Amino acid sequence: MSKLKVASEKSLTNNSRIVGLLAQLEKINTESAESDTARYVTSKILHLAQSQEKTRKEMTAKGSTGMEVLLSTLENTKDLQTTLNILSILVELVSAGGGRRASFLVAKGGSQLLLQLLVNASKDSPLNEELMVHIHSVLAKIGPKDKKFGVKARINGTLNITLNLVKQNLQNHRLVLPCLQLLRVYSANSVNSVSLGKNGVVELMFKIIGPFSKKNSGLMKVALDTLAALLKSKTNARRAVDRGYVQVLLTIYVDWHRHDNRHRNMLIRKGILQSLKSVTNIKLGRKAFIDANGMKILYNTSQLPVIPVTGPVAQLYSLPPEVDDVVDESDDNDDIDLEAENETENEDDLDQNFKNDDIETDINKLKPQQEPGRTIEELKMYEHLFPELVDDFQDYDLISKEPKPLVFEGKVRGPIVVPTAGEEASGNSGNLRKGVTVKTNVSPKGDEGDKKCTFMDLAKEDIKDNGRTLQQQLGDQNRTISSVHGLNNDIVKALDRITLQNIPSQTASGFTAGMKKDYSLPLTVVSCAKACPHMTTCGNVLFEGRTVQLGKLCCTGVETEDDEDTESTSSVEQASVEVSDGPTLHDSDLYIEIVKNTKSVPEYSEVAYPDYFGHIPPPFKEPILERPYGVQRTKIAQDIERLIHQSDIIDRVVYDLDNPNYTIPEEGDILKFNSKFESGNLRKVIQIRKNEYDLILNSDINSNHYHQWFYFEVSGMRPGVAYRFNIINCEKSNSQFNYGMQPLMYSVQEALNARPWWTRVGTDICYYKNHFSRSSVAAGGQKGKSYYTITFTINFPHKDDVCYFAYHYPYTYSTLQMHLQKLESAHNPQQIYFRKDVLCETLSGNSCPLVTITAMPESNYYEHICQFRNRPYVFLSARVHPGETNASWVMKGTLEYLMSNNPTAQSLRECYIFKIVPMLNPDGVINGNHRCSLSGEDLNRQWQSPNPDLHPTIYHAKGLLQYLAAVKRLPLVYCDYHGHSRKKNVFMYGCSIKETVWHTNDNATSCDVVEDTGYRTLPKILSHIAPAFCMSSCSFVVEKSKESTARVVVWREIGVQRSYTMESTLCGCDQGKYKGLQIGTRELEEMGAKFCVGLLRLKRLTSPLEYNMPSSLLDLENDLIESSCKVTSPTTYVLDEDEPRFLEEVDYSAESNDELDIELAEHVGDYEPSAQEEVLSDSESSRTYLP
Repeated sequence: MSKLKVASEKSLTNNSRIVGLLAQLEKINTESAESDTARYVTSKILHLAQSQEKTRKEMTAKGSTGMEVLLSTLENTKDLQTTLNILSILVELVSAGGGRRASFLVAKGGSQLLLQLLVNASKDSPLNEELMVHIHSVLAKIGPKDKKFGVKARINGTLNITLNLVKQNLQNHRLVLPCLQLLRVYSANSVNSVSLGKNGVVELMFKIIGPFSKKNSGLMKVALDTLAALLKSKTNARRAVDRGYVQVLLTIYVDWHRHDNRHRNMLIRKGILQSLKSVTNIKLGRKAFIDANGMKILYNTSQLPVIPVTGPVAQLYSLPPEVDDVVDESDDNDDIDLEAENETENEDDLDQNFKNDDIETDINKLKPQQEPGRTIEELKMYEHLFPELVDDFQDYDLISKEPKPLVFEGKVRGPIVVPTAGEEASGNSGNLRKGVTVKTNVSPKGDEGDKKCTFMDLAKEDIKDNGRTLQQQLGDQNRTISSVHGLNNDIVKALDRITLQNIPSQTASGFTAGMKKDYSLPLTVVSCAKACPHMTTCGNVLFEGRTVQLGKLCCTGVETEDDEDTESTSSVEQASVEVSDGPTLHDSDLYIEIVKNTKSVPEYSEVAYPDYFGHIPPPFKEPILERPYGVQRTKIAQDIERLIHQSDIIDRVVYDLDNPNYTIPEEGDILKFNSKFESGNLRKVIQIRKNEYDLILNSDINSNHYHQWFYFEVSGMRPGVAYRFNIINCEKSNSQFNYGMQPLMYSVQEALNARPWWTRVGTDICYYKNHFSRSSVAAGGQKGKSYYTITFTINFPHKDDVCYFAYHYPYTYSTLQMHLQKLESAHNPQQIYFRKDVLCETLSGNSCPLVTITAMPESNYYEHICQFRNRPYVFLSARVHPGETNASWVMKGTLEYLMSNNPTAQSLRECYIFKIVPMLNPDGVINGNHRCSLSGEDLNRQWQSPNPDLHPTIYHAKGLLQYLAAVKRLPLVYCDYHGHSRKKNVFMYGCSIKETVWHTNDNATSCDVVEDTGYRTLPKILSHIAPAFCMSSCSFVVEKSKESTARVVVWREIGVQRSYTMESTLCGCDQGKYKGLQIGTRELEEMGAKFCVGLLRLKRLTSPLEYNMPSSLLDLENDLIESSCKVTSPTTYVLDEDEPRFLEEVDYSAESNDELDIELAEHVGDYEPSAQEEVLSDSESSRTYLP
């Protein structure tokens, strides 16, 4: 206790002492006392500042007048020693305190005062070296913190003062060092840099830097940093090139690299490289660099050296295997840091909170304000799309209550059904030639009491066993598809020549029978000497006008498999695929018919095999890929070798959409490419080496950027050969390809061998910035932005196969139309109310489907019709961005679940009327766009003011919502399905005033806002029941850049509180049941179904009285949902990429700041509602107000 007392007294004494000294100094200033006294007081203050951190804190604390007293004394004193003392104090303060104290000094007017002091001191003769060292040292520290410092220095005329000091004192390293540091600060201003260059600063720097020397390495480092800053000026860079300094820099670099064996001068070598980088920013510099053999010099010196055992370099090369080995040490943001300052001082050096300038701060803009937008008369145009609100059902047969099984009339047309997630492929060791076995177990619908009992039982089971599969939830019906054992010789030959224009009727029917009905046909080899023709001259013309054909089948047909091999092959082949009891949604013949009516800009004439055959999820898990150590370094080195050994590069165009007369080379060892089919995207292919190809993607139509989505065909391959594909014009600054995501491949031979699925493939996958620059037009007016490369290596399993590659699982517009037709033809009209309308036509003349789903009324009695009409609406949409195909697979899961026969789906239909626009951007999907429609605009940025001519789907979708608002039938939930390219898991973005205001750091305002927290209920439910859903990634913050998106406009203008964007990962999951696995269509469809289950639980939670359920059951469900959210973290503020930076990345400087590239608007924050807010229910929303 006594020790604590003594310590506190000592602290008080020290603080009182510095306060007293400062007060004494202030008194000296006012009374113009003798200089001896000022000299004595300032020396005492200097002693305290040098020895005690508490003193330094006291002098720069908020409310302290210490800095003003020192600056006032510095301005008024004529005594040299007093001036030196004060300058020494300032050096101590800014050196130890980091950036905050330097900013504090700038705020007190220190930079202007010190610049004037430098001017006055330069007039002394002779110059006082000590004074000049101190002034330059302080200015070099505080200059970067003053935004107007460059202008102030130029106006005061200090540029030449510092420059002349260096010229006249080249051998005086003690004086030259702070002068060079200040010159670097001056050079941050481009005008200053040019002015200094005219006065010979570039030539002066080359007098200081030189070959390897153990002496004055600190001076050398600072000189190189200054030179690199100066050479960012194009004028100075040209001057350096004209004087031959590029060769000098290369020579110096080689010398330092050769002698610096122990890697103690890495910063000097880095400084030389930064100078070279600055020079090569201009075309003249790049030419000089190439002429000086710079590419080969740097390539040779960049090869892995002998690694030391200890030291920083050893630490770099001993990184764990999950971290790669090329370090991004670019100085793009280092210009203001003269030295490695210690910024770890206390919390005073940090901003109080991270602040996102994109967050909306205007409370009036945040407040939802229902704006009709259009008059009632204008909105009446949508009445015909809501017949359910006026139909009296007098003409409907509503007597039978028995649910009819979902079967098709006539033949079952396709075995390819996408099962929902949660099902495990059951091994089938029996006869693989038994064909299709269907096991049906449909529970008939009994009387009303039975119905309620069934519903209650199902609710209990949902709560008790959340892990039960969706298959079981969908009625415990299953269908087993055994492996396709083969096609006969004639069928393969016919397939090889199949076209949509002329398909021989016998061949077509034979293929249908062989592919879809008879699985026992053996596979035999079909050989031919040359490429198979695309079409024959015989056959019946199926339709007039366009010629649409199936892409060529592999030349050798399908590989022969012996019976023994087939019977004893891997478990993957033997595994049967369990699928849900529902309509077989894939029908190849129907797909062909639909494609004929699909309108595309290029007038596609072919159909891709994956879209024709269909896709089922593979019966095996696909883990997130672990990338070997050092892969990206190797890939980039191979790219550099192209420029060094140009004679080894083939550089031959093998595919070119821009040249319609281009002929494909006939050489046997060249891969053949194609993308002339729906949703295809590949513009040009260049063969670089024998087995390496550069691929260039198409931009979105009527746009010059948005390159990311790809979907193309490859043929003519050889097995056992490693082919490298480089997609070289991607735009996003990072990708999940760097974190375990793989591209997708579909093999036609595998499909014919009963494995018709897309699989994740590729090794040595990297995503990195390349050396191709984007034009200022393509970069949105910004110069110098680079493209990025996706590179991957693939070994094909079959010879002369036909394979397809895609960014994500393709889902075409024609596939959607096929699925909707199959659902419509298969549903039970006595049980399910299903309508498929046309919302509008797109710019290209394609119809945009609108789907209505609910349960038929129990009878046409008045009470039942009223109950039918008064069901709340749920409005769903998807695929506004064509490249986000996962959104369509989630929507498929939702549609299938809503149309299924199981009792939960029926209960859901009885609760809601679903209005669904499953594809908001049909034209973009058809034409292989990544983000835009045919207008070249992002449709999800047009919701505030959509143009009926340019954005018809958005205009009319918004019109539907406005109509519902006008007739007082506001949807309970609106959700827009999306995909996310740089985050894992599935998550939601919603809208909350309170959470948005909380992020403005105005806690007082945040506390005043009263808001119903019902917007969190549905995400919380989903986090409990959907294994892929992650609550901690959800955000409810409204950003300015998102004000014109569907989510925000529907919330703000239409007034839907539960307005969401649901984002599904393109990669995989890092939590829950699917942790460590890449996401597939099974999991995506499961998410769509789980969303429906979540809506039913939302209904039960918000309207418990309608269900006559025991209160204990509701309490149990509430507790489970609440507890599930407590184990997940509260809403946290994450950046646009949830992955950590890895050391192998190359110059990822986040230079792209357009909305497609940086989606930081969907950030989230550390906000968790209080217990009082948590209990607010929907029923209370009517009495919650905004002040």
